[in-house]
Amino acid sequence: MGRELERKFLVTNDRWRRRAGRGVIYRQGYLSTDPKRSVRVRVAGEKAAITIKSETVGAGRDEYEYPIPKEEAERMLRTLCVKPLIKKTRYVIKKGKLKWELDRFAAENRGLVIAEVELKDAKQDIEKPDWLGDEVTGDKRYFNLSLVKHPYSEWGVLRK
Repeated sequence: MGRELERKFLVTNDRWRRRAGRGVIYRQGYLSTDPKRSVRVRVAGEKAAITIKSETVGAGRDEYEYPIPKEEAERMLRTLCVKPLIKKTRYVIKKGKLKWELDRFAAENRGLVIAEVELKDAKQDIEKPDWLGDEVTGDKRYFNLSLVKHPYSEWGVLRK
């Protein structure tokens, strides 16, 4: 069993680009969108995986991820997954001892840019880069699972 502990922030400017590499295109969809137990299929570059996650409590949740053949993942994305799919480019930025994953969303979630950092424990101090904005760790609207049901492009005046 894996345990994922992460904090999530909005990104306020493009200064992160100086430290980012090329990025990897992600396409993912959900076979189950139950917030208590979601099942995700993801293609990231040439790799594919199926992931089962428990409900998020605080900044943590259980996570089980297994590699699957890319062709099978592509078929599941086309035929079984709830639409719309999540499409984004992920950039990895190392700052000190931390590894930030910055997601620049596309398609129905275009305009949304989120940075996540995985932690060893919930009380771990983090040095915040100058491109970070508000923390949205506990705001379920920013979960990928929620963005399938309520894409960012539909938020309108509800955006922060």
